[in-house]
Amino acid sequence: MSDLRKTPLYDAHLAAGAKIIDFGGWALPVQYTSILDEHRAVRERAGLFDVSHMGEILVTGPGALDAINRLVTNDCSGMAVHQVVYSPMCYPSGGVVDDILVYRLSENEYWLVVNAANTAKDYEWITSHVNDANVSITNISDSVAQLAVQGPLAQSALARICDVDLSEIKFFRCRPEVEVAGRQCMLSRTGYTGEDGFEVYCRPEDAVHIWNAILEAGSSDGLVPAGLGARDTLRFEAALPLYGHELSPDITPLEAGLGFFVKLNAGDFIGREALAAQKEQGVPRRIVGLEILGKGVARENYPVLSPDGQRIGHVTSGVFSPSLNRALALALVPAEHAKVGTEVGIDIRGRSVPATVVKTPFYKKAYRKE
Repeated sequence: MSDLRKTPLYDAHLAAGAKIIDFGGWALPVQYTSILDEHRAVRERAGLFDVSHMGEILVTGPGALDAINRLVTNDCSGMAVHQVVYSPMCYPSGGVVDDILVYRLSENEYWLVVNAANTAKDYEWITSHVNDANVSITNISDSVAQLAVQGPLAQSALARICDVDLSEIKFFRCRPEVEVAGRQCMLSRTGYTGEDGFEVYCRPEDAVHIWNAILEAGSSDGLVPAGLGARDTLRFEAALPLYGHELSPDITPLEAGLGFFVKLNAGDFIGREALAAQKEQGVPRRIVGLEILGKGVARENYPVLSPDGQRIGHVTSGVFSPSLNRALALALVPAEHAKVGTEVGIDIRGRSVPATVVKTPFYKKAYRKE
């Protein structure tokens, strides 16, 4: 682990007995007790995640909005200050560079929160495609730590150590300059679990203090530290895409079912021409949900088979769902096999196991949207 990057909370994870793994070059906790227990804690109570490996890129200046709208498929023109917007960011081919969150912090100041493994690539992509002297772009990832408090009791736990009324922070909104356990942070009502919750952005030197304070404040609510294993099973049940699985340079947002976040009529952006053509011609492939009807769990890249045994696609993610007690998968298949109720097979270690296309998300999101 000595050659891996470490978050400011690495020693705290070791002290808590976490199992550490290599995740995209980072030494991160996959679990503390068990993935199942941590998953259930987030669904029923609350969990605390270290997501300090995520990247943050600051975009400022009078031309910042136009630059961002050129980069992403969503339309950021109507964003209010302190609003957060989700969007894919595409290549000219329509394939995905990354899927990101855009935070509008002030009139001409935006944060882009990007996937950890893509931070350097995204920064290079952005800087090479923004040629405006009125825009400043800075990779601030090393000066930001990020924690996620997720679950139905997340607000209750976090409220005990905050100096603001958390109920006033609405879904996909943020609040800069909030004191959490006496340290200045930014909070957003966002997350990656299908539950209500908050993401806490702070200085790296404050991360351990805030981590410990949240664990203590949430102890009466049953809040527990949770690792990457539960983060993946939680996002999977909510059918939230994972870059490199449901999104990639070879999978477009339309194929991934993210058409809502592709605003073809809002103006030009990188990839628009390819995505408009794909929509007009008919999206050829789709990410679908599968319920496995036989024995076995479908894993990434397992072949998806037609009824006559021909390979027609592949699994992008698969788990045995802790919440639903069923083996489920997400898979990329031709559009003609994407209708709910379609019967397919999955090649699981040389056996064709029956499966059927089912509606997603598998687990109904419990975000607080009022």
